[in-house]
Amino acid sequence: MVIKPKFRGFICTTAHPEGCEREVRQQIEFVKSKPAVNGPKKALIIGASTGYGLASRIVAAFGAGAETLGIFFERPSSGNRTATAGWYNTAAFEKAAAEAGIKALSLNGDAFSDELKQQAIELIKREFGQVDLVVYSLAAPKRVHPKTGELFSSVIKPIGQAFTNKTVDFHTGEVSEVTIEPANEEEIRHTIQVMGGEDWEMWVDALLEAGVLADGAISIAYSYIGPEITHPVYREGTIGRAKDHLEATAKELDAKLQKIGGHAWVSVNKALVTQSSSAIPVVPLYISLLYRVMKEKGLHEGCIEQMYRLFTERLYAGGPVPVDEKGLIRIDDLEMRDDIQREVLERWHAVNGENLNELSDIEGFRRDFFRLFGFESDGVDYEADVNPDVKIPSLQE
Repeated sequence: MVIKPKFRGFICTTAHPEGCEREVRQQIEFVKSKPAVNGPKKALIIGASTGYGLASRIVAAFGAGAETLGIFFERPSSGNRTATAGWYNTAAFEKAAAEAGIKALSLNGDAFSDELKQQAIELIKREFGQVDLVVYSLAAPKRVHPKTGELFSSVIKPIGQAFTNKTVDFHTGEVSEVTIEPANEEEIRHTIQVMGGEDWEMWVDALLEAGVLADGAISIAYSYIGPEITHPVYREGTIGRAKDHLEATAKELDAKLQKIGGHAWVSVNKALVTQSSSAIPVVPLYISLLYRVMKEKGLHEGCIEQMYRLFTERLYAGGPVPVDEKGLIRIDDLEMRDDIQREVLERWHAVNGENLNELSDIEGFRRDFFRLFGFESDGVDYEADVNPDVKIPSLQE
């Protein structure tokens, strides 16, 4: 079939297998072009199919030669319906890993459930023995609590009062004003339950109890802070409350892991185009301006550049891991440079629908969004027939 992008709101409902593979291969080639990483030997990546989780898996495997187990919740193709992008990404990753002689196994299911945690533990015992790195990079809109069965749904809202500011429709380039009503207490509680640290802690506790964490094992989760422009809807909103909980959890997990000589950290990463960030009002306009400024200064990074730098300059650089006054790893250091933020803020005040292309990189944002789903990748014939039924080797019975 010929696969074209189809949209429902800010979600692309189709994905292109060859485009996804091309994007994964480009990330792999970037890592292979760099010096080897003195990193993990056996890694568990929870949320391994897209974004920072996928990039972490690629750096671990192709930078450090690590054997990896990836956890995700993706949908295979069915009839004329394509698989999700994360499915195709993982198929491409496993194919490349097999070619390189690197063990790569995957589990597809609800990472919030006790059942999948137990499956992962049994697979680690059988295939890896122990793991020395646990990456927690889940991004999900909902979570069923494994103990109570309660369904939680996250929201992206400010807290306390409504928030009004500029936003952009990156499909049309229309710059407009948006008002977001504040969350109530129940919505705040739900968002913390979905996006906070409880599930991360459940994973680490289960792995520790099962004895599948190697001495000196480390665990890392990902967060974002960003500029004051986005704080009301992000860092000071419902997501920010969840991230506060995640960061507090890191301190608790660090104490637990120190008993086996390990550590837990939260890495604050750069703003990038993801399915999540594309749906947050205000954020796409900020990212479009940020991309333009960072590209003009030669400082722009994507997921793979960020994760390679995290592994080589922070986690596995030798010696103590550098953190800020709150104990956070800051790999958003380039984004948050004073000169970058000053220029972005000036453009923010000036930008409108007429000068959007002049002041921002809205085209770069749009293209990165399409590439999340395997579209607009260089060297792919999007008029050609392709088979949407792609298998993930380690998931075949």
